[in-house]
Amino acid sequence: MQTGSEQPDLVFVGAGVMSATLAVLLKELDPSLKIEVLEQLDSGAAESSFPWNNAGTGHAAWCELNYTPQAADGSVNIAKAVQINAMFEVSRQFWAYLVEQGYFQSPRDFINPVPHMSFVRGEKGVSFLRKRFELMKAHHCFADDMEYTEDRNLIGDWAPLLMQGRTGDEPMAATRSLGGTDVNFGALTQKLLAHLEESGNATVRYGQKVTDVNREADGRWRLSVEDKNGGGRRELTARFVFLGAGGAALTLLQKSGIEEGKGYGGFPVSGQWLRCDNPELVKQHQAKVYSQAEIGAPPMSVPHLDTRVVDGKKSLLFGPYAGFTTKFLKRGSFLDLPLSIRPNNIGPMLAVARDNMDLTKYLIKEVMQSEDQRLEALRKFFPEAKKEDWRLEIAGQRVQIIKKDAKKGGVLQFGTEIVAAGDGSIAALLGASPGASVSVSVMLEVIERCFPERYKSAEWQERLGKIFEGDEKALAENGELLHRVRARTSAALGLTQP
Repeated sequence: MQTGSEQPDLVFVGAGVMSATLAVLLKELDPSLKIEVLEQLDSGAAESSFPWNNAGTGHAAWCELNYTPQAADGSVNIAKAVQINAMFEVSRQFWAYLVEQGYFQSPRDFINPVPHMSFVRGEKGVSFLRKRFELMKAHHCFADDMEYTEDRNLIGDWAPLLMQGRTGDEPMAATRSLGGTDVNFGALTQKLLAHLEESGNATVRYGQKVTDVNREADGRWRLSVEDKNGGGRRELTARFVFLGAGGAALTLLQKSGIEEGKGYGGFPVSGQWLRCDNPELVKQHQAKVYSQAEIGAPPMSVPHLDTRVVDGKKSLLFGPYAGFTTKFLKRGSFLDLPLSIRPNNIGPMLAVARDNMDLTKYLIKEVMQSEDQRLEALRKFFPEAKKEDWRLEIAGQRVQIIKKDAKKGGVLQFGTEIVAAGDGSIAALLGASPGASVSVSVMLEVIERCFPERYKSAEWQERLGKIFEGDEKALAENGELLHRVRARTSAALGLTQP
């Protein structure tokens, strides 16, 4: 066991974008902190943050229709879209700061301008998109960078593949935002981890599996760690632990025994993509195009045809096709789900199973799809798609949150949630999308909840003020501030339109 001065102040379990973001933020606020990051795989960003395990959409709510739900009376609510757009601007401020300080070179390694589009078909879809556009265009977050059309020729100009070979006179509409981005969260995470290690008193260790988490009498946390490469075991203690290990965070949260973590369960959803690297097709499609999900489909299964930029090379990605496995990580164990069942969460999990039969049927149908059926779904976007141009890519694993509910017994919750001990000594990240895109806002919430006194201190507020000109609430309410911040981050990140 490490002793004395060797003990870290803070331990981060998992070397994905969330842990890396939180660790770098805290290091900026207090450079003296001793930090250790533990990752069970042999590299960082190897699960959900890996570029081919996610869509790389810098979720800013320009194109994601599930962030603007339509009520039974036909009204459209854009509140969540505004919040997510502002949260993404907070992420951009942090990334721009790291570039401006010279910590990051070449932002194009991880972020590139790619227009975001929404595309709908049929009278009902067109009516919804028109209402959505009118509301969003009236808000300063979207006012300057959103176009709408029902003109098939203009849709074809924006995204040629959508209209090639399309026949008939079915109504359709699209919106486009040129300020959209594609983000390689794997490359971003690697840059964050490299900067963290260069900052001093920070170590990232790979092949390290945390097998147990226990509170010591003095309030510190003892972690049991298995070295998967050397075969040895060790223990270390820290006064703060962040569980950012993707789906595995739930298991470690349960092992911590904190009261706040009781009642939580996880519902794993796997995914697949169709990927195209044919340069002739890739050059014809320069956008991320989102449409509407099927009835009963989870939000993460909203179909979209995307431009991806990974390691400087462009490809196309279509999907995701949902699936089901009992693993909580792509390289996890089939026992992850059954071993996560506890007396305190079995009630909520059974309630969710009872109330989500449509989702279960949908996932079974997705798992059973043939290659031709997947291609048929793609052809709703790209009518002339040919089988030989596309190959199957296995996406990352997502674990949706199951939590107690007074009325229903348990609910399945989509999104990202922080569960923290009352004393702020341990926190876990649960959930999925929009996840990485809003990672900075979510990690700032962790800092405020887990380091409340220091967060409020003049020293930390001054340091935060040098990084962030405005938080998501201020950006959502103040148009002048948002436009000023957006212009600065666009310039710093090389996103200014020509």
